[in-house]
Amino acid sequence: MLIPVTIILKIVTICSGDLNPIIFSQNRIGKNGKEFKFYKFRSMVSNADEVLFKTLEMDKLMAEEYKKNRKLKNDPRITKVGKVIRKLSIDELPQLINVLKGDMSIIGNRPYLPREKEDMKDFYEDIIKTKPGITGYWQVNGRSKTTFKERLELERYYSNNYSLILDIKIFFKTFKVVLFGKDAN
Repeated sequence: MLIPVTIILKIVTICSGDLNPIIFSQNRIGKNGKEFKFYKFRSMVSNADEVLFKTLEMDKLMAEEYKKNRKLKNDPRITKVGKVIRKLSIDELPQLINVLKGDMSIIGNRPYLPREKEDMKDFYEDIIKTKPGITGYWQVNGRSKTTFKERLELERYYSNNYSLILDIKIFFKTFKVVLFGKDAN
């Protein structure tokens, strides 16, 4: 299923002048705090962390925004192709590999970066009770419009209240969010 999308995406990225690999991987925090290798279609420049830290060092307003949200509204790291695949949530498709490997589920909390553990504070223990998911309660209740703290509150709620009924609601709400690109960034 991923092969045709990967081929098309690779052709599009090459045509845009980007010759770097299109699959991105990094360590993320999974259930019970166990780290795993996370996969995604690359939507950012290949040296994204370097660009991020340099941007935060040079632009105090962006540094404040990142501290509050752990995201940037006008993120200089996102490529032209990346903007499109993020808007359509295509960048998430390789996470199906993580689901098949058992590291993630379809629905769950966001898989956080190990460097975010300290920032998660009291929320950490609740959030790691469940497997991270491709979609989840945060993604269908605010997504990029929420602050980091609001995201953690939503994910704590999910971890403490997850059920088949809640997962079904999230599953169907995900289609609405993806179809209309609601709050995608």
